Amino acid sequence: MIDRPQPTADSARLPVPAGLGRGFVLASVFMCAACGLVYELELVAVASSLVGDSVTQASVVLSVMVFAMGVGSLLAKRLRCHAAAGFGYVEALLALVGGGSAMGLYACFAWLGGARVALVLISFTIGVLIGAEMPLLMTLIQRIREQDPGGALADLFAADYVGALVGGLTFPFLLLPLCGQLTGGLLTGVVNALAGGLVVQWLFRNDLPRRVRWRLLAANAGALALLIAGFLVVAPFERAAREAVYGGDIRVAVHTGQQELVLTGGATRREWPDAGELRLFQDGRLAVAGRRAPGAHRSFVRPAVAGGPHGRVLVLGGGDGLAVREVLRERGVRSVTVVEKDPGVVRLARRDPGLRALNGAALDDPRVHVEQADAFRWLRDRTRSGAPPYDLIVSALPEPAAAGSPKLYSQEFFGLAARALSAEGRLAVRAGSPAAHPRAYGTVVATLRAAGLPPCPYGGGGGAAYGRDGGGGGGDGFLLARRARTADRGCGTEGGPAPGKAGVGPRDRAEELPPSTLMHPRYPG
Repeated sequence: MIDRPQPTADSARLPVPAGLGRGFVLASVFMCAACGLVYELELVAVASSLVGDSVTQASVVLSVMVFAMGVGSLLAKRLRCHAAAGFGYVEALLALVGGGSAMGLYACFAWLGGARVALVLISFTIGVLIGAEMPLLMTLIQRIREQDPGGALADLFAADYVGALVGGLTFPFLLLPLCGQLTGGLLTGVVNALAGGLVVQWLFRNDLPRRVRWRLLAANAGALALLIAGFLVVAPFERAAREAVYGGDIRVAVHTGQQELVLTGGATRREWPDAGELRLFQDGRLAVAGRRAPGAHRSFVRPAVAGGPHGRVLVLGGGDGLAVREVLRERGVRSVTVVEKDPGVVRLARRDPGLRALNGAALDDPRVHVEQADAFRWLRDRTRSGAPPYDLIVSALPEPAAAGSPKLYSQEFFGLAARALSAEGRLAVRAGSPAAHPRAYGTVVATLRAAGLPPCPYGGGGGAAYGRDGGGGGGDGFLLARRARTADRGCGTEGGPAPGKAGVGPRDRAEELPPSTLMHPRYPG
């Protein structure tokens, strides 16, 4: 039988029994771990929204934070003699930095023109503070009741990992949809400050000199006051930041739960005579560029529709209705299915007078049916169901250099699209500018060929209205792909698109690039 270790002379003088005190410390570990993981996920979400390329941003945040946690653990060795006070100060600072991290990144992006440096600095600071927690907590829990270090670590890590699970699930399913990034971060900071402050100010109050208790109280009160002040200025801060990014003529700014939609410029010149042309931004990416948008979509869609049968048409993306409008202008179109992941885009396209004027109320046409779904998943489910094929598939998705989802330009995705096509069916793809993004463009070509859909280039410069600067970044970049057995007639078939100046290039050069697959995405960020 093993005797319980007895309290030592250095044991903490707690206001509750030792067992209950250990429970309070472990509860604090649980809450702090949940808040810490929310900070990590929030940094990744904000950076992906502002900078793009979610894989890179997640890698930067996680690698910098893990490294900084090691630095924080080493620095915490100097605080072990004052573990309670040190833990209180660390939590107050962590609550302030972590809770305000989203606002800090957004402010740097809006007023300084970039957020990459701020992302690294904030990630490092949060990582150092999180890393300092565990050594201090280990010291505190041993002062309550000395026990085997392995058992104490097991208890701490168990509470830490369970808290991380709760924080990881709370962020996407509760905080983000109900509060948004800025308010959710501030709320997490408040919880963090309370969880850390209360355990020190109440549980270990007898071990702290009066002067230290007042200093800790002031630090926690200051952090809470700043976080609460942040709640009061979230709305005006967002308005000011959006105006700094998009200009002063913002008409609509909404968070749909999947992205931020910002509409600038006038609905009509009569209603908004001093506003600029209408522009639609999706997570900062220019998706619709006013007067250029109809012509750009016409250059992309009409040649593809005219290139063969077009009774049944599938539009992937295109929730703004502009591609659908061009499809419906061609005679013989019997039905159009639109697959749009974000219902907020469709609502805006149907209700906003400016967008509705641009798309000609195409989404309300009785021939149009809108499906809310991820394009990849929808195609896969449709293929399994054995539904009738389509004569034309128009991929109105963001070009690969700005898509943020390489699976929508993967060999598997194009393979699913090929299975949804009729024998004479075609797939129209925006591959991006071959001049601005030659590697991404060439990878699309190689991937289409690997999926059994040899492509032909077409267009007359309309591609310049797509992408980050109004579209695809300049030049053509439209590809029309057919099944391999029907594509041997060449690119210049009667009624279809002829080869453009920005063509695919020599066949062997395109084939030098490997195709992009789900397991090996090849598109540069």
